[in-house]
Amino acid sequence: MIRGLRPLLRGSTYAGMLLAYCGALASLPLLPFASLAALAWPAAPYGAQVALVLLVWAVLIGSIGLVRTVRRALIAFARALLRVPLPAPAAGAAGADRWRTPLWLLLHVALGWTGALTSGVLVLMGISLPGGWLDAEAGLSLFGRSLRSDGGWRSWLLACCCLMLAAVVCAVVTGALRWLAPRLLGPSSAERLALMAEREQRLAERNRLAHELHDSIGHTLTATTIQAAVAGEVLHADPEAARAALRSIEESARAALEDLDYVLGVLREERAQTAPTRTLADLPDLFDRLRHAGAVLDVELSGEPAQVQGTLSRAAYRILQEGLTNALRHGSGGPIEVRVAAAPDGLELSVVNGAGAGARTGPGAGASGFRTSGHGLPGLAERVRLLQGEIEVGPDGPRHWRLAVRLPARCAA
Repeated sequence: MIRGLRPLLRGSTYAGMLLAYCGALASLPLLPFASLAALAWPAAPYGAQVALVLLVWAVLIGSIGLVRTVRRALIAFARALLRVPLPAPAAGAAGADRWRTPLWLLLHVALGWTGALTSGVLVLMGISLPGGWLDAEAGLSLFGRSLRSDGGWRSWLLACCCLMLAAVVCAVVTGALRWLAPRLLGPSSAERLALMAEREQRLAERNRLAHELHDSIGHTLTATTIQAAVAGEVLHADPEAARAALRSIEESARAALEDLDYVLGVLREERAQTAPTRTLADLPDLFDRLRHAGAVLDVELSGEPAQVQGTLSRAAYRILQEGLTNALRHGSGGPIEVRVAAAPDGLELSVVNGAGAGARTGPGAGASGFRTSGHGLPGLAERVRLLQGEIEVGPDGPRHWRLAVRLPARCAA
């Protein structure tokens, strides 16, 4: 029996009973309005009038549950007092099953009045029986045996039984509310779908921001590290080349700061400005920064890459940026071949560089000593997959590494 009561007693029984009492008291202001219904049927029997008043009272109580803010408040109270883990209602949830909130209110009020009246009577008996106050008399019958209060120890025993029964009533009412809360205040099927959609949208946004940070900040740090090394090496021998490397560092850092400000604004849920977009039209600036870092680029452009617009152009820029960043990090210092072919049916991208084996570190060389997170290539594959494209990554002969991507034209919107 004790094990059976444990689920009912879990959490705060008194806090749950307080919630039940509050529900009963909150319904009292509606009772005078419900009593007006008896005036519409003055010739009816007393029992019928009582039933009519109770019916109108229940309708008024249930109608309050149709207000969306009431449901949110009830969920907050249930979480705080019943210790029931209930998610907040989804903003886009359908209202086809809004009857559950009125039903919760009706059961809440019914349990509150039942618990309040029953426990109140029991507590009053438990207090008044031992001293014989209020001329109280009571008896207890169980399994054919009867025990009546006639003063002395029997009155104290009955008083203790009344107080224990009052505690059991509180536990049962609280347990009933805890059982009903997830079923009536918890998410319905429509709300679960809406919550899943919201969660999926948040995860997709976080994933997109992670890609933006990785592509922009990772590329900038790689390029500026190499450019700074180049500037330090040629500072005295070729001051003009050193100044060009420093200017490239400034441009790269400014672009990365724009991306970082945008991402931080989104994470803080501020009204973000227009997202900084890099497209294929910005490829010349990207190539110049890499050349200032000491990279040797062999670029082949066919078609009209600068005329490609929309998602296709933005994704292609990020893919080439990541591929060239990896070539700087892991390449052997040889020429990096970049091919961009724009066609009516899609876009083909290719980056081929010397393999990292035998690579040396230093100014203008492939930085094989860079430590990476390992998220670059999986992130590229995911980006290409979302655009329904194709990607090939792997060795291209004994001394080269090749990244090839084909994106269909239908993702250009």
